Formats: sequence, C-alpha cells, structure tokens
Amino acid sequence: MFFDAKEYAAAARILDGLVAEVPEQVAPRLLLARAYYHSAQLRRAETELRAVLERDPVETYARLMLGRTLQRQGRDADAAPHLRMAAALSGDFGAGEA
Repeated sequence: MFFDAKEYAAAARILDGLVAEVPEQVAPRLLLARAYYHSAQLRRAETELRAVLERDPVETYARLMLGRTLQRQGRDADAAPHLRMAAALSGDFGAGEA
C-alpha cells in the first residue's frame, strides 16, 4: 500500500520495526532496502542490502539493488562487481558490461 502510494519513508518506518522483530528474514529486509532506496536514504539501503547478502550471498535482487545503490552514490567502481554478479546469477551474461 505504501509502495503503491510512493510513501517510501512511511514504508521504511513500518518495515524497520518488522525487521527488528524478525532480523533473520530476508524478505522484510529487502523491502526495507527498497523503501530506503526510493526515499534516497542510500546509506541505509546499502546497510540493509549488505545484511541480506551476509545471510544469502546469491540473492540476485539484493546484488542488483546494491549495485544500483552504489551507483546512485557515485561509487561506480564499488557497484561494478555487484552488477556483474547479479547479471551472472540471473543468466544475463551481457548485462553489467560497459
């Protein structure tokens, strides 16, 4: 509902509480990272995505989002390996190449 309304900061506030209740679950953390990303809270998005990847290193969407988050911060060199890995994990071997 909050994502449909583009109320990403409100979504982040709610999801933050949910993640605190079930920190081991990946799905709420991914949603929280998306909310942070869309509300331009990029450092927080990065932190959540890295936590997801600690738990599940082959989570393709988290790799892609981390790459995009780092790009938005102007950190293209840091983003590149994550984007390449996301492409490889999804079978899109041509993506991520410059």
